Amino acid sequence: MCQGRLYHRVRLMTSEVMYDIPTVLTADEILDKAFKRASKVDFEGQTRIETVREINIGKLKSASDTIVSTMGKYVKAFPSIDRENPFYAELINVTIGRDKLKKSLGAMDWCRGTVARVAKVAMRDIASARHISRIDEIRRSAYGRISSLVKQVDKELSFLANARHVMKKYPAVNPDDPTIVVAGSPNVGKSQLVLRISTAKPRVAVYPFTTQEISVGTFEKKYFRYQVIDTPGLLDRELSERNPFELRGILALKHLADVVLFMFDPTESCGYPMAQQEHLLETVKKEFSSVPIVEVENKSDMTKTKSGRIKISAETGAGIQKLVDHLVALLKSQQPL
Repeated sequence: MCQGRLYHRVRLMTSEVMYDIPTVLTADEILDKAFKRASKVDFEGQTRIETVREINIGKLKSASDTIVSTMGKYVKAFPSIDRENPFYAELINVTIGRDKLKKSLGAMDWCRGTVARVAKVAMRDIASARHISRIDEIRRSAYGRISSLVKQVDKELSFLANARHVMKKYPAVNPDDPTIVVAGSPNVGKSQLVLRISTAKPRVAVYPFTTQEISVGTFEKKYFRYQVIDTPGLLDRELSERNPFELRGILALKHLADVVLFMFDPTESCGYPMAQQEHLLETVKKEFSSVPIVEVENKSDMTKTKSGRIKISAETGAGIQKLVDHLVALLKSQQPL
Protein backbone atom coordinates (compact mmCIF):
# COMPACT_ATOMS: atom_id res chain seq x y z
CA MET A 1 0.00 0.00 0.00
CA CYS A 2 1.22 3.48 -0.80
CA GLN A 3 2.03 5.28 2.45
CA GLY A 4 1.79 8.75 0.94
CA ARG A 5 -1.35 10.77 0.46
CA LEU A 6 -3.95 8.44 -0.98
CA TYR A 7 -6.50 10.57 -2.80
CA HIS A 8 -6.79 12.99 -5.67
CA ARG A 9 -6.83 16.54 -4.36
CA VAL A 10 -9.36 19.12 -5.39
CA ARG A 11 -9.44 22.85 -4.71
CA LEU A 12 -7.89 23.97 -1.44
CA MET A 13 -10.81 25.51 0.41
CA THR A 14 -8.61 27.10 3.07
CA SER A 15 -7.20 29.42 0.38
CA GLU A 16 -10.63 30.87 -0.29
CA VAL A 17 -11.87 33.99 1.48
CA MET A 18 -15.19 33.49 3.21
CA TYR A 19 -15.84 37.21 3.65
CA ASP A 20 -14.29 39.72 1.25
CA ILE A 21 -13.99 42.69 3.61
CA PRO A 22 -11.92 45.72 2.51
CA THR A 23 -9.13 47.09 4.68
CA VAL A 24 -10.66 49.14 7.49
CA LEU A 25 -8.95 52.52 7.82
CA THR A 26 -8.50 54.55 10.99
CA ALA A 27 -10.41 57.80 11.48
CA ASP A 28 -7.35 59.86 10.54
CA GLU A 29 -6.76 57.77 7.42
CA ILE A 30 -10.36 58.21 6.29
CA LEU A 31 -10.18 61.97 6.85
CA ASP A 32 -6.84 62.24 5.01
CA LYS A 33 -8.32 60.29 2.10
CA ALA A 34 -11.46 62.46 2.03
CA PHE A 35 -9.74 65.84 2.29
CA LYS A 36 -7.02 64.95 -0.21
CA ARG A 37 -9.67 64.10 -2.78
CA ALA A 38 -11.53 67.27 -1.91
CA SER A 39 -8.40 69.37 -2.42
CA LYS A 40 -8.32 68.31 -6.08
CA VAL A 41 -11.73 69.81 -6.86
CA ASP A 42 -11.50 72.68 -9.33
CA PHE A 43 -13.97 74.94 -11.11
CA GLU A 44 -13.78 78.12 -13.14
CA GLY A 45 -16.84 80.34 -12.99
CA GLN A 46 -17.70 83.62 -14.65
CA THR A 47 -17.03 85.55 -11.43
CA ARG A 48 -14.65 85.08 -8.53
CA ILE A 49 -17.44 84.45 -6.01
CA GLU A 50 -19.06 81.90 -8.32
CA THR A 51 -15.72 80.12 -8.67
CA VAL A 52 -15.13 80.08 -4.89
CA ARG A 53 -18.70 78.97 -4.20
CA GLU A 54 -18.63 76.05 -6.63
CA ILE A 55 -15.17 74.92 -5.57
CA ASN A 56 -16.20 74.82 -1.89
CA ILE A 57 -19.46 73.06 -2.63
CA GLY A 58 -17.49 70.54 -4.69
CA LYS A 59 -14.97 70.04 -1.88
CA LEU A 60 -17.69 69.37 0.67
CA LYS A 61 -19.47 66.97 -1.64
CA SER A 62 -16.25 65.13 -2.47
CA ALA A 63 -15.18 64.81 1.18
CA SER A 64 -18.67 63.73 2.27
CA ASP A 65 -19.05 61.22 -0.56
CA THR A 66 -15.68 59.66 0.23
CA ILE A 67 -16.53 59.17 3.91
CA VAL A 68 -20.05 57.94 3.22
CA SER A 69 -18.82 55.54 0.54
CA THR A 70 -15.91 54.21 2.60
CA MET A 71 -18.01 53.48 5.67
CA GLY A 72 -20.81 52.14 3.50
CA LYS A 73 -18.42 49.54 2.06
CA TYR A 74 -17.66 48.33 5.58
CA VAL A 75 -21.35 48.02 6.46
CA LYS A 76 -22.06 46.14 3.24
CA ALA A 77 -19.03 43.84 3.43
CA PHE A 78 -19.58 42.53 6.95
CA PRO A 79 -22.27 39.83 7.09
CA SER A 80 -25.74 40.39 8.47
CA ILE A 81 -25.56 38.13 11.51
CA ASP A 82 -29.33 37.66 11.75
CA ARG A 83 -29.39 36.20 8.24
CA GLU A 84 -26.10 34.30 8.45
CA ASN A 85 -25.61 30.53 8.41
CA PRO A 86 -25.89 29.30 12.06
CA PHE A 87 -22.28 28.05 12.07
CA TYR A 88 -20.87 31.38 10.99
CA ALA A 89 -23.29 33.36 13.17
CA GLU A 90 -22.09 31.50 16.26
CA LEU A 91 -18.47 31.61 15.12
CA ILE A 92 -18.71 35.40 14.83
CA ASN A 93 -20.20 35.56 18.30
CA VAL A 94 -17.47 33.38 19.82
CA THR A 95 -14.51 35.07 18.11
CA ILE A 96 -15.66 38.67 17.75
CA GLY A 97 -18.88 39.27 19.63
CA ARG A 98 -22.25 39.56 17.95
CA ASP A 99 -23.42 42.64 19.87
CA LYS A 100 -20.10 44.45 19.52
CA LEU A 101 -20.10 43.91 15.77
CA LYS A 102 -23.65 45.18 15.44
CA LYS A 103 -22.80 48.22 17.56
CA SER A 104 -19.74 49.08 15.48
CA LEU A 105 -21.58 48.69 12.17
CA GLY A 106 -24.42 50.79 13.60
CA ALA A 107 -21.86 53.48 14.45
CA MET A 108 -20.72 53.47 10.81
CA ASP A 109 -24.29 53.99 9.62
CA TRP A 110 -24.81 56.78 12.14
CA CYS A 111 -21.57 58.53 11.20
CA ARG A 112 -22.02 58.34 7.44
CA GLY A 113 -25.61 59.58 7.70
CA THR A 114 -24.68 62.47 9.97
CA VAL A 115 -21.70 63.46 7.81
CA ALA A 116 -23.96 63.52 4.75
CA ARG A 117 -26.46 65.76 6.55
CA VAL A 118 -23.76 68.17 7.80
CA ALA A 119 -22.33 68.46 4.29
CA LYS A 120 -25.78 68.98 2.74
CA VAL A 121 -26.63 71.84 5.11
CA ALA A 122 -23.20 73.45 4.57
CA MET A 123 -23.53 73.21 0.77
CA ARG A 124 -26.96 74.81 0.94
CA ASP A 125 -25.58 77.64 3.10
CA ILE A 126 -22.65 78.19 0.76
CA ALA A 127 -25.02 78.35 -2.21
CA SER A 128 -26.80 81.31 -0.60
CA ALA A 129 -23.73 83.04 0.87
CA ARG A 130 -22.87 86.42 -0.67
CA HIS A 131 -19.32 86.91 0.57
CA ILE A 132 -16.19 84.86 -0.02
CA SER A 133 -15.19 85.11 3.63
CA ARG A 134 -18.54 83.62 4.65
CA ILE A 135 -18.16 80.77 2.17
CA ASP A 136 -14.75 79.93 3.59
CA GLU A 137 -16.10 80.10 7.14
CA ILE A 138 -18.95 77.70 6.36
CA ARG A 139 -16.65 75.22 4.66
CA ARG A 140 -14.08 75.28 7.50
CA SER A 141 -16.82 74.86 10.09
CA ALA A 142 -18.28 71.90 8.20
CA TYR A 143 -14.83 70.31 7.87
CA GLY A 144 -14.40 70.63 11.63
CA ARG A 145 -17.75 69.00 12.38
CA ILE A 146 -17.11 66.23 9.88
CA SER A 147 -13.68 65.56 11.38
CA SER A 148 -15.19 65.40 14.87
CA LEU A 149 -17.88 62.96 13.75
CA VAL A 150 -15.41 60.59 12.11
CA LYS A 151 -13.07 60.67 15.12
CA GLN A 152 -15.99 59.79 17.38
CA VAL A 153 -16.15 56.36 15.76
CA ASP A 154 -12.39 55.69 15.74
CA LYS A 155 -12.76 52.94 18.39
CA GLU A 156 -15.44 51.26 16.31
CA LEU A 157 -13.20 51.45 13.25
CA SER A 158 -10.41 49.82 15.25
CA PHE A 159 -12.79 47.07 16.35
CA LEU A 160 -13.88 46.44 12.75
CA ALA A 161 -10.25 46.30 11.61
CA ASN A 162 -9.56 43.59 14.19
CA ALA A 163 -12.81 41.78 13.29
CA ARG A 164 -11.74 41.74 9.65
CA HIS A 165 -8.38 40.23 10.64
CA VAL A 166 -10.13 37.48 12.61
CA MET A 167 -12.72 36.75 9.93
CA LYS A 168 -10.06 36.41 7.23
CA LYS A 169 -9.07 33.19 9.01
CA TYR A 170 -12.56 31.70 8.89
CA PRO A 171 -12.73 28.48 6.86
CA ALA A 172 -14.75 28.44 3.65
CA VAL A 173 -17.21 25.66 4.35
CA ASN A 174 -19.38 24.13 1.63
CA PRO A 175 -22.68 23.05 3.27
CA ASP A 176 -23.48 20.76 0.32
CA ASP A 177 -20.48 18.49 0.84
CA PRO A 178 -20.78 15.46 3.19
CA THR A 179 -18.62 16.48 6.14
CA ILE A 180 -16.32 14.62 8.51
CA VAL A 181 -15.36 16.55 11.66
CA VAL A 182 -12.24 15.26 13.41
CA ALA A 183 -12.32 15.68 17.19
CA GLY A 184 -10.43 14.51 20.25
CA SER A 185 -8.05 15.66 22.94
CA PRO A 186 -5.14 17.96 22.05
CA ASN A 187 -2.08 16.43 20.37
CA VAL A 188 -3.63 13.05 19.55
CA GLY A 189 -2.79 13.43 15.82
CA LYS A 190 -5.94 15.01 14.36
CA SER A 191 -4.12 17.53 12.19
CA GLN A 192 -1.69 14.91 10.93
CA LEU A 193 -4.58 12.71 9.83
CA VAL A 194 -6.44 15.57 8.12
CA LEU A 195 -3.21 16.59 6.40
CA ARG A 196 -2.77 13.06 5.07
CA ILE A 197 -6.25 12.45 3.67
CA SER A 198 -7.34 15.88 2.43
CA THR A 199 -6.33 19.20 0.92
CA ALA A 200 -6.27 20.95 4.30
CA LYS A 201 -2.90 22.20 5.48
CA PRO A 202 -3.17 22.48 9.25
CA ARG A 203 -0.12 23.17 11.36
CA VAL A 204 1.32 19.99 12.87
CA ALA A 205 3.53 19.95 15.97
CA VAL A 206 4.02 17.93 19.15
CA TYR A 207 2.48 20.27 21.70
CA PRO A 208 -1.14 20.89 22.65
CA PHE A 209 -3.38 23.40 20.91
CA THR A 210 -1.27 23.66 17.77
CA THR A 211 -4.59 23.93 15.95
CA GLN A 212 -6.22 27.18 17.01
CA GLU A 213 -8.45 27.63 13.99
CA ILE A 214 -10.76 25.33 12.06
CA SER A 215 -9.11 23.93 8.91
CA VAL A 216 -11.17 22.65 6.00
CA GLY A 217 -9.95 20.26 3.35
CA THR A 218 -11.55 17.97 0.80
CA PHE A 219 -10.89 14.67 -0.92
CA GLU A 220 -12.54 12.89 -3.84
CA LYS A 221 -13.42 9.24 -4.08
CA LYS A 222 -15.28 7.78 -7.08
CA TYR A 223 -16.25 11.24 -8.34
CA PHE A 224 -17.80 12.32 -5.04
CA ARG A 225 -16.27 15.04 -2.92
CA TYR A 226 -16.06 14.89 0.86
CA GLN A 227 -15.19 17.63 3.31
CA VAL A 228 -12.84 17.09 6.26
CA ILE A 229 -12.64 19.55 9.14
CA ASP A 230 -9.76 19.69 11.60
CA THR A 231 -10.77 21.20 14.95
CA PRO A 232 -8.81 22.49 17.96
CA GLY A 233 -8.32 19.87 20.67
CA LEU A 234 -11.03 19.52 23.31
CA LEU A 235 -10.44 19.25 27.03
CA ASP A 236 -12.65 17.21 29.32
CA ARG A 237 -14.52 20.01 31.04
CA GLU A 238 -17.82 21.86 31.07
CA LEU A 239 -18.80 23.90 28.01
CA SER A 240 -18.77 27.12 30.05
CA GLU A 241 -15.12 26.50 30.97
CA ARG A 242 -13.84 25.88 27.46
CA ASN A 243 -11.52 28.39 25.80
CA PRO A 244 -12.29 30.16 22.49
CA PHE A 245 -10.28 27.58 20.51
CA GLU A 246 -12.28 24.68 21.94
CA LEU A 247 -15.56 26.52 21.30
CA ARG A 248 -14.71 26.68 17.59
CA GLY A 249 -14.42 22.92 17.57
CA ILE A 250 -17.75 22.63 19.38
CA LEU A 251 -19.40 24.81 16.72
CA ALA A 252 -18.05 22.58 13.94
CA LEU A 253 -19.42 19.51 15.71
CA LYS A 254 -22.76 21.20 16.32
CA HIS A 255 -23.42 22.66 12.87
CA LEU A 256 -21.24 20.91 10.29
CA ALA A 257 -20.68 17.27 11.18
CA ASP A 258 -22.37 14.51 9.22
CA VAL A 259 -19.91 12.13 10.89
CA VAL A 260 -17.60 12.73 13.85
CA LEU A 261 -14.23 10.99 13.74
CA PHE A 262 -13.14 10.82 17.36
CA MET A 263 -9.44 10.11 17.68
CA PHE A 264 -7.67 8.50 20.64
CA ASP A 265 -3.99 8.31 21.51
CA PRO A 266 -3.65 5.01 23.40
CA THR A 267 0.06 5.68 24.00
CA GLU A 268 -1.01 8.65 26.14
CA SER A 269 2.02 10.54 24.79
CA CYS A 270 -0.40 13.35 24.02
CA GLY A 271 -0.43 14.10 27.75
CA TYR A 272 -3.98 12.87 28.44
CA PRO A 273 -4.70 9.47 30.05
CA MET A 274 -7.03 7.14 28.17
CA ALA A 275 -9.58 7.39 30.99
CA GLN A 276 -9.75 11.13 30.41
CA GLN A 277 -9.99 10.67 26.63
CA GLU A 278 -12.78 8.09 27.13
CA HIS A 279 -14.69 10.50 29.35
CA LEU A 280 -14.35 13.22 26.72
CA LEU A 281 -15.83 10.83 24.14
CA GLU A 282 -18.83 10.25 26.41
CA THR A 283 -19.28 14.00 26.71
CA VAL A 284 -19.21 14.39 22.92
CA LYS A 285 -21.70 11.53 22.52
CA LYS A 286 -24.03 13.16 25.02
CA GLU A 287 -23.81 16.64 23.48
CA PHE A 288 -24.06 15.44 19.86
CA SER A 289 -26.17 12.31 20.15
CA SER A 290 -27.72 12.70 16.70
CA VAL A 291 -24.38 12.50 14.86
CA PRO A 292 -22.68 9.13 14.08
CA ILE A 293 -19.28 8.79 15.77
CA VAL A 294 -16.42 6.73 14.39
CA GLU A 295 -13.86 5.87 17.07
CA VAL A 296 -10.24 5.63 15.92
CA GLU A 297 -7.02 4.86 17.76
CA ASN A 298 -3.95 6.58 16.36
CA LYS A 299 -0.24 5.75 16.68
CA SER A 300 -0.70 2.05 15.90
CA ASP A 301 2.96 2.02 14.88
CA MET A 302 3.79 2.57 18.55
CA THR A 303 1.15 0.48 20.33
CA LYS A 304 -2.02 -1.48 19.68
CA THR A 305 -4.83 -2.22 22.10
CA LYS A 306 -7.38 -5.05 22.05
CA SER A 307 -10.29 -2.66 21.56
CA GLY A 308 -12.55 -3.03 18.55
CA ARG A 309 -11.76 0.47 17.31
CA ILE A 310 -10.18 1.14 13.92
CA LYS A 311 -6.39 1.31 14.32
CA ILE A 312 -4.34 3.77 12.25
CA SER A 313 -1.04 5.56 12.17
CA ALA A 314 -1.35 9.10 10.86
CA GLU A 315 2.44 9.17 10.89
CA THR A 316 3.03 6.15 8.59
CA GLY A 317 -0.32 5.93 6.82
CA ALA A 318 -1.13 2.47 8.17
CA GLY A 319 -4.88 1.80 8.30
CA ILE A 320 -5.78 5.07 6.57
CA GLN A 321 -7.29 3.40 3.50
CA LYS A 322 -9.57 1.24 5.65
CA LEU A 323 -10.62 4.24 7.71
CA VAL A 324 -11.49 6.40 4.71
CA ASP A 325 -13.43 3.57 3.05
CA HIS A 326 -15.42 3.14 6.27
CA LEU A 327 -16.15 6.88 6.52
CA VAL A 328 -17.24 7.11 2.89
CA ALA A 329 -19.54 4.11 3.26
CA LEU A 330 -21.08 5.63 6.37
CA LEU A 331 -21.63 8.99 4.68
CA LYS A 332 -23.17 7.34 1.61
CA SER A 333 -25.57 5.37 3.82
CA GLN A 334 -26.88 8.68 5.19
CA GLN A 335 -27.72 10.07 1.77
CA PRO A 336 -31.37 9.85 0.70
CA LEU A 337 -32.14 7.38 -2.06
